[in-house]
Amino acid sequence: MPHNETPQAASAEALDSRRRRILYRANHRGTHETDILIGGFVAPRLATMSDAELDALEAVMDLPDADLADWLTGRMPVPPDKDSAMLRAILADANDPVRQARIRDPRDEA
Repeated sequence: MPHNETPQAASAEALDSRRRRILYRANHRGTHETDILIGGFVAPRLATMSDAELDALEAVMDLPDADLADWLTGRMPVPPDKDSAMLRAILADANDPVRQARIRDPRDEA
């Protein structure tokens, strides 16, 4: 740490870096559907999330993209061993009628 930088400033900079990485991951999931669902949840909330919430969010984002897409769109129920407060918050956001109107199931095109 440079001599003129306070520990708080260094910590804030690391947190900003962490938030940037999380936002990138949230918007680059692998499928357009989960990019919208996860990225759309994360973007407006990220700046105010606590470290614990960031940890919980990262745990959700570590789950397989295909599983998240199935759970968030209601194609499959969330297994009890994967259920968490953060996943329920993302699920509630994904089930918002305005958000649902922007999501289309790519399997419907087959």
